[in-house]
Amino acid sequence: MTSQREGRGPSENTAGGASPAARSLMLLVRAYRRFLSPLLGQQCRFYPSCSAYGLEALEVHGALRGSWLTVRRIGRCQPFNRGGYDPVPPAKGTASSTTAGRAESGLAPAEPKELPGA
Repeated sequence: MTSQREGRGPSENTAGGASPAARSLMLLVRAYRRFLSPLLGQQCRFYPSCSAYGLEALEVHGALRGSWLTVRRIGRCQPFNRGGYDPVPPAKGTASSTTAGRAESGLAPAEPKELPGA
């Protein structure tokens, strides 16, 4: 058996571990995405979009820090900022994506072999 509920994919089962405050804020962001965002059009200069960033920040960091990160991100979304790729920072105490594979396998990176005759 899998740990996910039946009929829900990984992207739909995002608020399972979030606090009630974070879930209520996520509901507001989803309402914005559903009703207001289509009227405004594509405005965000970042990837992921500011609303997607807000949902992920609330899920990963909770209501207080997630809200702070979202407000900072929206403040950077202005004409004097070039935008670009801006992911949500990982939660404190978790391994970064560059070291996660090595930490799980327990193997050290391979050392370069010397070439014969060098």
